[in-house]
Amino acid sequence: MEYTKIICQLSPDNEINRQVLIAEMGNLGFESFDDTDDVVNDYIPSNDFKDLLLNEVSVTENPLFSVEFRKEIIPDQNWNEVWEKNYFKPLIVEDRCLIRAPFHNDYPEAEFEIVIEPQMAFGTGNHETTKLMIKSILENDLKGKKILDMGCGTGILGILSSMLGAEKVTGIDIDEWSYRCTIETAELNHIQNLEAKPGDASLLGDETFDIILANIQRNILLHDMEQYVKVLNPGGTLIMSGFYTRDIVAIKEKAEYLGLKDAGYLELNNWVAHRYISQ
Repeated sequence: MEYTKIICQLSPDNEINRQVLIAEMGNLGFESFDDTDDVVNDYIPSNDFKDLLLNEVSVTENPLFSVEFRKEIIPDQNWNEVWEKNYFKPLIVEDRCLIRAPFHNDYPEAEFEIVIEPQMAFGTGNHETTKLMIKSILENDLKGKKILDMGCGTGILGILSSMLGAEKVTGIDIDEWSYRCTIETAELNHIQNLEAKPGDASLLGDETFDIILANIQRNILLHDMEQYVKVLNPGGTLIMSGFYTRDIVAIKEKAEYLGLKDAGYLELNNWVAHRYISQ
């Protein structure tokens, strides 16, 4: 598949502004990101790219920074080889959870090992929010629990939940590619109790859950949180990430309005994973 690479030069250029830009570009449909000392690179399938995307107000009129764009076409190629050489290295979180590709030969041993088959847009767990969610999952007792993974992406969180003894895992993602990746990754890791579905929170019906994982985006969380609460068992746990420390007030206000109890949060480079308990 051919990709379009957008090279972004930020002013001022700092870590927070880069993360904000990546979040906004992700909302516009860009699937993968990397950066250098000078620029942030965003990737999207060429079939999905339109020049109008770069005129979106959320990017061009962001009060934190200005950005200049350059476009480059990336021909179809062996993306596994590209990832192996340039991007995807074995990742270990909390000295307990290893995420690696089948082609990795040199990696540390870990209590839990998740193997993923990387592609151009494949999530590898390197983002702060994924690390925070993994840490949160490792801190909870999942044995015999029913888990819902909203915005399941590549399935990493649901697969780890299964490895930790979850009775059943349901993954939902609005992106067709992502939900199919979850199915493939579950098969690769011999996970048999994970069901993935394409869609959004409107799919939630009569089935209830003990733990809900939602690593998505601030506005989606605020919009869908009421749906999550409706299917969360009494005493159940909702863990949300995909937002910044500055968003904690808005998230907490909505959660407490819906009757959830604040159970604390983890923070990494201004990203947050916030846990709430159903009362």
